[in-house]
Amino acid sequence: MTSILIPFLDLRPEDEAAEIRAAIDRVLARGWFVLGPEVEAFEAEFAAASGARHAVGVASGTDAITLLLRAAGIGPGDEVIVPAMTAAFTALAVVAAGARPVFADVDPERLTLDPAACDAAVTARTRAVVPVHLYGQPADTEAIRGVAERHGLALIEDCCQGHLATCAGVPVGTRGTGGAFSFYPTKNLGALGDGGAIVTSDAAVADRVRVLRNGGQTDRYHHVEAGINSRLDEIQAAVLRAKLPLLPRLTARRRALAAAYRRLLPPSVKPVSELDAGHVYHLFPVRSHERDALQAHLRAAGIETLIHYPIAVPQQEAFKAFAPADCPVAARAAREVLSLPLHPRMDETAVARVAETVSTFQKGRVLA
Repeated sequence: MTSILIPFLDLRPEDEAAEIRAAIDRVLARGWFVLGPEVEAFEAEFAAASGARHAVGVASGTDAITLLLRAAGIGPGDEVIVPAMTAAFTALAVVAAGARPVFADVDPERLTLDPAACDAAVTARTRAVVPVHLYGQPADTEAIRGVAERHGLALIEDCCQGHLATCAGVPVGTRGTGGAFSFYPTKNLGALGDGGAIVTSDAAVADRVRVLRNGGQTDRYHHVEAGINSRLDEIQAAVLRAKLPLLPRLTARRRALAAAYRRLLPPSVKPVSELDAGHVYHLFPVRSHERDALQAHLRAAGIETLIHYPIAVPQQEAFKAFAPADCPVAARAAREVLSLPLHPRMDETAVARVAETVSTFQKGRVLA
């Protein structure tokens, strides 16, 4: 077995290790573990960092999407447009809200929701659209908002890979009903387990999500509707508070590493385009006709890569009952995309080694 010389990720705390330990100790000393002062403080800090008036901590990014849909009044009988290229959890969140996911194809350059395909997917039952800021690349949110406004749809942004991203200078998650974030450990802002949040500037939406996340309770033992149990716990909130101040610097580091990749990679692979300077590079995907062979070549050199995502969402067995339309751009991307290692603990020497190894793979072959 080839030893890993350049790992895809390194999630061990480094600069923030002491702050994380202190944060956990603070929670343990207080003895308050669910929906306490750490969650409240993190919600205020994350709202400010995200350019929104309100943030509400929940158990996962998936729950954040579901709860935003429910807060917008979307449920059984409604259709929600989602991109065909994303983690399946985006569409699963729609199903969890009781609605029907409708898949629209993605832009061939960004690989985010194509506004024209979104417009074409609208029917009389469509109630919302959920663009995804995939890989940290903001979707063309302004154009998608135009589609939503023409058809009277709620705009709910999946920002689970887009912490601190901006689209045309506007923070993601702030153009419509709200944005959903994940704090899964691999995210740009990651907890030590699952966690999520919604951001919104609509106080009524924030209040509704607070009720829904806690079993539909307005106060203890008074359940006014059928909510769910989706609460960000105190330890995760404290950890996130310790890490949040570092996020701008770590985001700048990701952008610098991505720029180095773009300078050094040979034309035998094609990085997914950066079409907005607000990209935060949660991932660095490239495209190749011979993706699987390229991955094996890198693996043999001790370079770890991953595929995001090998199956377009409409082709997943879980969504067969919804009779999804063909989405050829997403289907092709699923066959070609390979994510190269990129994380803040890397340096440009590692990037150069990855690029050089890629360059030894069928030199001169360019994606058609």
